[in-house]
Amino acid sequence: MTGLELRTLMSGTGKLELSLQRVAVPEPSADEVVVRVEATPINPSDLGLLLGPVDPARLTSSGTGEGVVVRGEVPQPMLKAFTARLDQSMPVGNEGAGTVVRTGSSAAARALDGKLVAMIGGAMYTQYRVIKAADCLVLPKGVTAAQGASCFVNPLTSLGMTETMRREGHKALVHTAAASNLGQMLNRICLKDGIGLVNIVRSAEQEKILREIGARHVVNSTAPGFMEDLTQALVDTGATIAFDAIGGGRLAGQILTAMEAAINRGATTYSRYGSNVHKQVYVYGSLDPGPIELVRGFGMAWGVGGWLLFPFMQKIGPDAARLRQRVLDELTTTFASHYTKTVSLRGALALDDIAVYGKRSTAAKYLIDPSRTD
Repeated sequence: MTGLELRTLMSGTGKLELSLQRVAVPEPSADEVVVRVEATPINPSDLGLLLGPVDPARLTSSGTGEGVVVRGEVPQPMLKAFTARLDQSMPVGNEGAGTVVRTGSSAAARALDGKLVAMIGGAMYTQYRVIKAADCLVLPKGVTAAQGASCFVNPLTSLGMTETMRREGHKALVHTAAASNLGQMLNRICLKDGIGLVNIVRSAEQEKILREIGARHVVNSTAPGFMEDLTQALVDTGATIAFDAIGGGRLAGQILTAMEAAINRGATTYSRYGSNVHKQVYVYGSLDPGPIELVRGFGMAWGVGGWLLFPFMQKIGPDAARLRQRVLDELTTTFASHYTKTVSLRGALALDDIAVYGKRSTAAKYLIDPSRTD
């Protein structure tokens, strides 16, 4: 049995090449299954591998059908950051869902025969994925592959944010790029769990999206009164931890400054070292790949660091099962994902579509159905 697989290759000379390869599907070992992939999302984390720093608007295409090849140029100053992946043809796709069509000999593998499962483990932009039975999650009755395809990355990331908040002693949180699929999930979690959430967006349209689903605190970073609006929202919620999808630029520093201003509104004494309340910003995305700019106006009790889902899940150990079970229980409500368009593997390499999903814009989330032949 063979199947098509989407691959990305970045050469040492700075050339990016996206292509489809027909690969043999290996026989599953005892504890493995073969899944016919029927839905797999294009997440921002997938785009980091698929496109790297290449501008989607400058890609070119040649060939047709299975022979289509998309090419681009990596900016030379950024090439060193990708040394570890150079000259390697790499599969893409963190998560997906599909039907088990072949199993290994173990009881755990055989129990999945014919079942619709969700998976995580990379290389999901393929027609057939061989994967360990333990890395599969049987989807509840009535849930489709499209509904189950995104049940790992965004749901567990949003739950991981609230879990981190609680574990580090904060009572409310801030989220940037908040109108995204993930941001809308986080808003639903916080409304359901009674957690204060400050949503930072970049346009009036994004603000409208969140207010229509019940968001209580939404501030627009492009508005003239942004800092005052942000400070007041922090006063109202008491948020002292933030999760930033933007990464580069001034926003992380602005959040820390506004947190300090919000804390000081209730201060009764002055300290030249600022408040003693710890303020934390975790960067978990890179919509802006530039430097993080911090203009120090927020005292000495602060931190800026990175946050990634998989190291966090490993850190919390057995508690990870509790988060996964909540996702399953609320898969079609709290953790529902919405897609702009569903494409085949070939469709995922169409330049017009890459131009849309490659922007990482709100309300432009794509789903790939590798089982489609168009």
